[in-house]
Amino acid sequence: MDLNERKLRILQAIIGDFIRTGEPVGSRTLSKKYELGVSPATIRNEMSDLEDMGFLTHPHTSSGRVPSDKAYRLYVNDLMKKKELTFEEKQIITDKLHSDMSEFEKTIQHAAHLLSEITNLTSFAMTPNQDEDKLRYINFLPVDSGTVILMIVADSGKVSNTALKIKVPYTNESLELLSKSMTYNFRGKTISEALKFDIIKSFETDIEAMSILAENIMPNFMRTLENMLNVNLYMDGLTNIFSIPEYNDLDKAKMFLELLDKKEDFTKKLINRDNGVIITIGNENADDLMQDCSVITATYHIDGKLVGKIGVIGPTRMKYDEVTSVIEYVTENLSNTFKLTGGNEEDE
Repeated sequence: MDLNERKLRILQAIIGDFIRTGEPVGSRTLSKKYELGVSPATIRNEMSDLEDMGFLTHPHTSSGRVPSDKAYRLYVNDLMKKKELTFEEKQIITDKLHSDMSEFEKTIQHAAHLLSEITNLTSFAMTPNQDEDKLRYINFLPVDSGTVILMIVADSGKVSNTALKIKVPYTNESLELLSKSMTYNFRGKTISEALKFDIIKSFETDIEAMSILAENIMPNFMRTLENMLNVNLYMDGLTNIFSIPEYNDLDKAKMFLELLDKKEDFTKKLINRDNGVIITIGNENADDLMQDCSVITATYHIDGKLVGKIGVIGPTRMKYDEVTSVIEYVTENLSNTFKLTGGNEEDE
């Protein structure tokens, strides 16, 4: 059976109407609302053919049809026209995203919140794998006689502040010297390289007290570096699902929340997705809990190297044209933000 131009026009009208209303679409609705140039009887025949071809399904409680996953895939690939954001919409995204650029992690978290706020869907933002992130600056700040704050700053803008318990005596001068020495030794090294570096040897010619202090601090320093390698996932808008008709069914809402509650599993799924803008629809998702969901992800870059992901998850009845445009623009702004902020800190 041929998917001719008339069938495509009718299918596009059904998909558009169902995305907007959430109500199954009948031939009479199409005839009244859209200028398709054919009679209701012809529309009914074409809808029957489209159902036989797997593009429409027929809910038991209605005489209308709804798009299948196969129809949404055709729509996304061939029929969808991305919505061009207005100047005002772009300005709102830019202003809100740039209003909190103090720290890398906060910026990523803020981007997830912004995406949820604009799309009214559940959003997520994933920090990059930090294997190739280079260290820029290390500092030790005294708190009291047994505690110092270890601050590590990476080229990406990622900052780690960790309170360390110190079992050996130290002075402000010894901490300052240790900060300068470790910055000198580690600057420009990737986190992975730093984890293999034996800095204790570099203190062998220093005074004994410095060597003891460094030895005491290094285990915690290495653990902090390992933590910086972890991929973090920020989620926002979990309660948005309760305003979506598809999740009025409490069992469906529970399954959706159960999926997102398994954060580690969900993070692994996101890591395995390809780079670029990727849309998976319904049964294209391998996980059983995601069979009724669509996931849209895009990638952002830091210094053209590190890649993180940002996106949304929601029902298959989604405004793909609008959501994709918003995600792409947020992603573009994130990448530009990290270009602007990268290297702004003064070298110590």
